[in-house]
Amino acid sequence: MRIGLLGTGPWADMAHAPALSGHRELDFVGVWGRRADAAKALADRHGTRAYEDVDDLLAEVDAVAIALPPSIQAPLAARAARAHCHLLLDKPLAATVEEGRAVVEAVEQAGVASVVFFTSRFQPEIQAWIAEQAATEGWFTARAEWLGAVFTSDSPFAASAWRREKGGLWDVGPHALSVLLPVLGDVERVAAAARGPQDTVHLVLHHAGGASSTLTLSLTAPPAAAGAAVELRGKAGVTVLPGSAEGAVEALTRAADALLDAARTGRPHPCDAAFGLRVTEILTDAEAQLSSGSPASQER
Repeated sequence: MRIGLLGTGPWADMAHAPALSGHRELDFVGVWGRRADAAKALADRHGTRAYEDVDDLLAEVDAVAIALPPSIQAPLAARAARAHCHLLLDKPLAATVEEGRAVVEAVEQAGVASVVFFTSRFQPEIQAWIAEQAATEGWFTARAEWLGAVFTSDSPFAASAWRREKGGLWDVGPHALSVLLPVLGDVERVAAAARGPQDTVHLVLHHAGGASSTLTLSLTAPPAAAGAAVELRGKAGVTVLPGSAEGAVEALTRAADALLDAARTGRPHPCDAAFGLRVTEILTDAEAQLSSGSPASQER
């Protein structure tokens, strides 16, 4: 499969480009970016071509990987789908429900495959744990803490404008939801949302399976307090999310494998654009509550 990369930032450099160039079944055709010099530098490092016009790249590939802010990713993803390109996307899918819905509609109309890269869903130890817990009945409640130190350390993402605007809710919130939803079921209602220190937020969710969950999300945790933890409690007892020995490049390689499989078989992947849209809807509900200061009635 011929694939192109849209984006030249730290995530494109650290994860996407190495995963695409090292994949045995992908032909890494080229890179497009909003800054031509950055696109050329990234392309040169991986022995591929920089494109000045995104449509020229879309015309020469079967798929694109996108490593751009959500408000930029969404319209480009819809554009790529209309050009009949399969999509390897990043979370969050979009900055608004309307933008996310446009991506899903473009994917469905073009009949292309889509995979949204939620890192944990493509790490074998964690995916095996999720599958085991999803097959276990009687979960009563869950607690998820996803605490980053992006803005309290020397993280390469500290200069990210969209992360500064959207905070932990939109950056690490998708990771937590990607683990909880396949186990506890869809979110029927965001029961409460409250702010903590700096960008930290706390959510209470009611799930279709009858369980409730609490989420604590942040990008401004002290470095010593950063990390991710998920705990489930129910009839089977207590279980916690395992760690993973694999990094982002290995996980993204597995996401590319999933895109190849979806394109070949026509079977949607569980982390497709439609799932990315559902996560965007939940984040939007939570953001609305945080803005208004009172719970919203969002029954589903």
